[in-house]
Amino acid sequence: MTSVALDAMGGDHAPKATVAGAVRAARTLGVRVLLVGDRPQLEGELSRHVALPPGIEIVHAEAVIRMDEAPGPALLRERGASIIVATDLVKESRASAVVSAGNSGAAMGAAILRLGLLPGVDRPAIAMLMPNRTGAVVLLDSGATVDPRPENLAEFACMGAVYAQSLLHIEQPRVGLLNIGEEPSKGSPLIKQAHALLKELPLNFIGNVEGQHIAGGNVDVVVCDGFVGNTVLKGVEGYAELFWTMLKEHAAGGFRSRLGAWLLRPVLRGLAQQLDYASYGGALLVGVNGICVIAHGRSTPGAVQNAIRVAKELADQHVVRQLASSFRQADASPMGTAAGQQLDS
Repeated sequence: MTSVALDAMGGDHAPKATVAGAVRAARTLGVRVLLVGDRPQLEGELSRHVALPPGIEIVHAEAVIRMDEAPGPALLRERGASIIVATDLVKESRASAVVSAGNSGAAMGAAILRLGLLPGVDRPAIAMLMPNRTGAVVLLDSGATVDPRPENLAEFACMGAVYAQSLLHIEQPRVGLLNIGEEPSKGSPLIKQAHALLKELPLNFIGNVEGQHIAGGNVDVVVCDGFVGNTVLKGVEGYAELFWTMLKEHAAGGFRSRLGAWLLRPVLRGLAQQLDYASYGGALLVGVNGICVIAHGRSTPGAVQNAIRVAKELADQHVVRQLASSFRQADASPMGTAAGQQLDS
């Protein structure tokens, strides 16, 4: 049975939401969940659930890194924090993956410090699944590396392609580089150099893509730096919330509006589920030597359950092994000889 370590103290609604999500996951996914956090609090939350499923275990952690703490100093100060203890369970092979909805910087730092980076990887990236017209698209980086070099964007492309193959089951994912225009001559020096490198990679690289293409369904993996990716992600979340708020306001406007909303309720419910971040669970921190899934800070029990599902699927498919294999080159670089020579020139 696959074991997942859950930072049960991480998140805006922890530990109530994390424990409830863990119970759901253990009951429906056939997964063993190690709840990491303050034992008395976790035992109290578990007591709220009747007929607990097998596979729930508590691992005590004496501290927690709050959402508003600076990750670096906190990781050094709180050696017994729940995210560190949970990540160590992966390092010690007691768990196949770690999931956290807490301080994302702390989760990334713990993964890098405790698990290390894969050979050939210089910087990690957060690979976020986003809905599009045909299903989903992988956006990376969504916030881990805000100042990458061109080689890092090429690394992200390789890792994103493997991730799309594993989770979305796309044999040859279409990889695009996010830019202000489709022409290779457009964009910053970083984007232009990255474009030249991506052309040399053994990937299905379709060139530059613009913001509207993320939702259009004509690209499977979108590559960008962490600053841009996080801005895109938060912008999409904001407009999705605005859309539903405006829809509810219009639906309550009069008899015809209420009738129309009632008739469309099944369609709207399905659309809401497709656009809800909770249905995607969490984002994989790619590039580290282990599975670390970062969930939304506002994760509900359903979102926690889905984050555990994502972690289990990635562990069962040995995604880290696939990522490591994609970087196993003679020069420990994903660029290959041709791209490496172009970079040196």
